[in-house]
Amino acid sequence: MAATASTTPSTSPPAAPAKPWYRQLYFWVLTAIVAGILTGWLWPFVGVALEPVGTTFVSAIKMLITPIVFLTIVAGIGGVDSLRRVGRVGLKSLVYFQGGTLAALALGLIAVNLFRPGAGVHAHPGDLQLSGDAAQYVKDGENQSWWHFLTDIVPSSAVGAFAEGNILQVIFFAVLFGIALKAVGPVGAPLVDGINRLSTVVFKILHYIMLAAPVGAFGAMAYTIGKYGVSTLTSLGRLIGLFYGTSLFFVVVVLGGILALLKINIFRLLRYLREEFLIVLGTSSSESVLPRVMTKLEGLGVRRDIVGLTVPTGYSFNLDGSSIYLSLAAVYIAQATDTPLTIGQQLGLLAVMILTSKGSGGITGAGFIALAATLSTVGTVPAAGIMLVFGIDKFMSECRALTNLAGNSVATLVVARWERVLDTARVNRVLRTGIPEPERNPGPGPEPDPAPETEQPQRTEATPALTKP
Repeated sequence: MAATASTTPSTSPPAAPAKPWYRQLYFWVLTAIVAGILTGWLWPFVGVALEPVGTTFVSAIKMLITPIVFLTIVAGIGGVDSLRRVGRVGLKSLVYFQGGTLAALALGLIAVNLFRPGAGVHAHPGDLQLSGDAAQYVKDGENQSWWHFLTDIVPSSAVGAFAEGNILQVIFFAVLFGIALKAVGPVGAPLVDGINRLSTVVFKILHYIMLAAPVGAFGAMAYTIGKYGVSTLTSLGRLIGLFYGTSLFFVVVVLGGILALLKINIFRLLRYLREEFLIVLGTSSSESVLPRVMTKLEGLGVRRDIVGLTVPTGYSFNLDGSSIYLSLAAVYIAQATDTPLTIGQQLGLLAVMILTSKGSGGITGAGFIALAATLSTVGTVPAAGIMLVFGIDKFMSECRALTNLAGNSVATLVVARWERVLDTARVNRVLRTGIPEPERNPGPGPEPDPAPETEQPQRTEATPALTKP
């Protein structure tokens, strides 16, 4: 055993020296966000004119999301030793997602009832006129059934799912493709190898695009401040403050408590993902960092098949930030319009929101569509009340995206631990240094070639060969 322990460290390549802080991506993104806020505040017309800068960067990232999701899932399934494991990982992910969604919705209900930010507004539902995008969101919500995510998951065209950027449909097609590829055995091995090689190329393209992240964050933040103005923040400050405070409590206390059970520090995880959080803050889109988050989680030692199934699926089924927003906004509207809600009616809202919050990741106006669908289904709160929160939605979308990102990162670690394949010591080592460690056995591709005989004892418990003189 002593011989094994002494030789193991030598198998890991020396870590590359960290870049100086002024060359780190997070520094330039943070600088760009501050510059964007000042530009939008001091020169609003310039900020509004910069909208294409932010939207073009987000579009460039979204261009790669569906190919990366497809390639990662197919490669992950193709590399597992048993298809039973794939089903087990998927089932455990969905179970955790439901628990996380329920906790987020319940926390939002408790917070809005405790602090009552809508009390005293006394808005009359008849005076609320739906217009523009808000009217379209309500119309879409009224036409949306609670079970829509079950039927929408199946694409009418595989190519169409990629063209429309529908992550949920791409996941469905990728899982089927990966299972079929695994089922054909050796015939599919060359294709799995080709998919791994193609993944390397696509991620290289992503690297090039991410070099423009500071520019994209600058344009998006300048547009937000220039278009909506800082004064918008003060009009519904209590609701915004409650939402940010509740989300922070959820991340630090709820998610932090879950990670504490795994003996992982939530603050170190947040620091490890700081670049991704800053990009989300600047672009208001958690999708803009989906590929990077998957890579970072693999750098912690999480198996690629777990990352490939849990993270993209979580973008549709594990929206903790959106869930908090839904419960807060629904009850806020009831309070602001003097609509009485009993405990039973609020629990009914929660039950409906568990379903309406699913499958809407990446859709423009998804928060309002889900909110309108909830209010239309229950019928106790006027759907026109969404006009009360429409003006501040842009400022709340950042918090939704940040919380969603934190929730999905924690979910991936939990599922990996549930599968008993999470090396906690390695995770903590990477979180302390901030430098991902390369995998000796990445897992997604074909089974690796057997290691030389001299390396075999390093991978297993002490063997008789080690004890021989």
